[in-house]
Formats: sequence, C-alpha cells, structure tokens
Amino acid sequence: MKLPGLKTSLVIILFFSFALASFATEKGRPYYEKKGFVLWEIKTEDKVVALTFDDGPHSTYTPQILDLLALYDAKATFFVVGERAEKHPEILLREIEEGHEIANHTYTHPFRISPEQLKKELDKTNKLIYDITGIHSVLYRPVGGSYNEQIINTAVEGGYKVIMWSWHQDTKDWKMPGTKNIIDTVLNGTTPGNIILFHDAGGDRSQTVEALKVILPELKKQGYEFVTVSELINQSHVEVNK
Repeated sequence: MKLPGLKTSLVIILFFSFALASFATEKGRPYYEKKGFVLWEIKTEDKVVALTFDDGPHSTYTPQILDLLALYDAKATFFVVGERAEKHPEILLREIEEGHEIANHTYTHPFRISPEQLKKELDKTNKLIYDITGIHSVLYRPVGGSYNEQIINTAVEGGYKVIMWSWHQDTKDWKMPGTKNIIDTVLNGTTPGNIILFHDAGGDRSQTVEALKVILPELKKQGYEFVTVSELINQSHVEVNK
C-alpha cells in the first residue's frame, strides 16, 4: 500500500485541524443570547408572555385573531410576509391602531436563502411596512426558525434583532394538529417570559382561532399579561443590538 507523501499528509492535517477548529467555535444559543443578537425568551418572575403570529396577514384569519385579542385586551407581535402585507395594507394599519407590533418575516418566505438575498428581502419588507404604517421594524424572525452565523450576522449588520420563540411553546399549528393539541401545548407549558409561536396565515388557521378562544381567557384568568416582543425586551433590559 502506498503511503501519502509529506505534502499530502500536511494537507490532510491542516484540513482536519481547520474542521475541528470550526466545530469548536460553532456559535450556539448561549453565544447569541449573551451578545443580545437573538432572543428566545426572557427570565422574569412577572407574569408576562408574548404572543407571536407568523406568515400573515390573511384576509380571513388575521381579522378573527385581532377580534379575539381585542376582546381580552391582549397585545401581540405579527411577523409579516412582505408580499402578503402588500396585498392587505388595511390589516397592518389595524394591527398598529390596536396597539400590536409588526415585525419582519422576509418578503417571499424562502426556506433557503443567501445573505445577499436575505438583505434584499429584509430591506424590501421593512420599506413596505414603513410605507404602510410609518414605522420602521427592527425585529426579524427567520423562516422556519432556521438560522446560522451568516443569517444572524446579516440581520444584525442590517440593524435587526432576531426573534425566535420558547422551544416548548411551538404550537405547530401550521400542521393542523387539532385544536386541543394547540391548547395543551400552550396551557401546559406557559411560564413567565415565554414567547409563544402561532401562525395567522400560510394555510387553514381555523384551529388556531378556536384554540385562542380557550387560551386567551385561561391565561388571563391565571394572571398573565399579553405584551409585544418589544415590551418583553424592554422589561428584560436586553439591548436591541450591541
């Protein structure tokens, strides 16, 4: 058997050294939380939670959700898809008028995206939100919650804070798991400072609407206050960017 030459051996050693170094320096949740670049939830003893809705607006389900939120004096953050917001500016205006928050969920909702494409999508959606509401959005949620260092750095360099959600508070309502499953996920898992993930578009969201009819009054009965993500950030004293 022919052994590799010195030059080949050095190349192999350097390759694996680089790979190991890259693995060792892989940045995860603790790093991004410490830097203040990404938020999953906050630590607090106050009974506050942030309800968030992705993929909207939708002409049917978003107004129904807004009606329920108004009924229980609940504020929420809507991570809108630009091309859908463009079709329903009146819904964005209603969200703002009723004290909710609008955030960025890209323009076309792509599951895979380059840093260059992401910047264009964020900027286009942010301009659209501003043109409709007069408000600049600084919050961004990656599609599907999928992120890497390039995505985080691109968002942060653009002046955004990346917002995820409490991992135990993913209702998976986009899968239509059944109203009871959505209710159980939220009510069995809610703790102060949680960010809860729902969807108000991207498919049939009737189960989400029905689940909220139970979730909102029950959490309110338990003493919870429903706040926007920005209000949650302000309470945690976490800077939007560092």
